[in-house]
Amino acid sequence: MNEKIATSPEKKAALEAIRLEFTGKSAKSQRERLFAALSRFAVSTFEAMRYLDIYDPRPRVHELRHRLNYRITTVWETIVTESGQKHRVGLYILEGRADA
Repeated sequence: MNEKIATSPEKKAALEAIRLEFTGKSAKSQRERLFAALSRFAVSTFEAMRYLDIYDPRPRVHELRHRLNYRITTVWETIVTESGQKHRVGLYILEGRADA
């Protein structure tokens, strides 16, 4: 299992900019934020919750996979948060459209 610092300052800033661009709390708004982020980076559950304001990213990933037909792989990794605590989180990686 990989172990790394949770999020670089540059990635954090980019994720927060995406959050400001795609505002709202609806499932659609959350999907838009998550897709915009996944189009640029692999995104962990921790990052989606903390920086994209998606309380539970798993349903949004499910919708992107099964409703919108995107191939998203989940890889497990261990991160170290700002408080020094280790957490096992899913890392989502967008690989394209399933029908492509």
